[in-house]
Amino acid sequence: MAQPDPALARLVDRIRAAAADGQPLDIRGGGTKAFYGGVPVGDALDVRPLSGISRYEPSELVVTVRAGTPLAELEAALAAQGQCLAFEPPRFGPGGTVGGMVAAGLAGPARLAAGGVRDYLLGATMVNGRGEVLSFGGQVMKNVAGYDVCRVLAGSLGALGLIAEVSLKVLPLPRAVATTRLQLDAAGAIRRVNELLGQPLPLNASAWWDGMLVLRLAGAEAAVQSALARIGGERVEPAMADPFWLGLRDHTDEFFAGAARAVAAGAGLWRLSVPAVTPPLKLSGEQLVEWGGGQRWICTSAPAATLREAAAAVGGHAVLFRARDKSAGSFAPLAPALARIHRGLKQQFDPAGLFNPGRLLPGL
Repeated sequence: MAQPDPALARLVDRIRAAAADGQPLDIRGGGTKAFYGGVPVGDALDVRPLSGISRYEPSELVVTVRAGTPLAELEAALAAQGQCLAFEPPRFGPGGTVGGMVAAGLAGPARLAAGGVRDYLLGATMVNGRGEVLSFGGQVMKNVAGYDVCRVLAGSLGALGLIAEVSLKVLPLPRAVATTRLQLDAAGAIRRVNELLGQPLPLNASAWWDGMLVLRLAGAEAAVQSALARIGGERVEPAMADPFWLGLRDHTDEFFAGAARAVAAGAGLWRLSVPAVTPPLKLSGEQLVEWGGGQRWICTSAPAATLREAAAAVGGHAVLFRARDKSAGSFAPLAPALARIHRGLKQQFDPAGLFNPGRLLPGL
């Protein structure tokens, strides 16, 4: 994007006009993640006209794509070449965009083995609060110039600026995938999966709920079959396994369907990030454990302080992922040093506070 195209030029004009008027902007694509973070504020700035795959050479394992491109369109193009976004970004409904995927910074079940969004972000073009078009990183995996700057955009919820285009590393689809399950309580499941993670096994995803540990293996056929023999358990056929993992990724499976009903009735769905080996936390409500124990979903009516104190006590943190009442804040307050860094970044990229005010943190 050396020269802004008409769609980007129109967005730049909107941003400059908003800066002149002091009018905050709500950056949005398909709106599938509007529930996440603070309540959206400001005039809508729709990025969907900024759409299309700019450059894709499958042999290079890199794709450059505009932020308003539907995520489904990108994934279809990759699948046609036997490739994928290895971190399995959640799709909470149709119409989600690539920019929203990066801004939310969320990953699906394969996060256990593949890493998260920022691990695959090679470069980015963005528009800051002054209406300036900035580019960081590159379109090849060996180009590290500005790499850390573009990584900051992952999970920023649009607080730093409008993401216009990103370059992402992609990976080949695994040659073989298999799922097995074992009956274990939560403590036993956490111990078992961490024992397996210490072995040279192609363990790709894990999930525990309601007395059952489910494991997904992905890689070379021989490695997958060998791992199945070593792990044991009950093999789950693809006709059942594939919908299960898809439901976890997109929050449409039985646990999250129940959580949605509970949230409608006033409960909160919490996402706790803790050290993987942490024993089960003694908290009320339904719990689902992913990522080898590192991610724990809890649907509960317990006070926010209870969840945040429990997570902090083991070296983690808690996010109020879905709730009707978010007065307690979606994200835990930052330590003073981290808060200063966040404010400094905001000041550099968006000095007038135009973009998505309050979505990431109050006052940001």
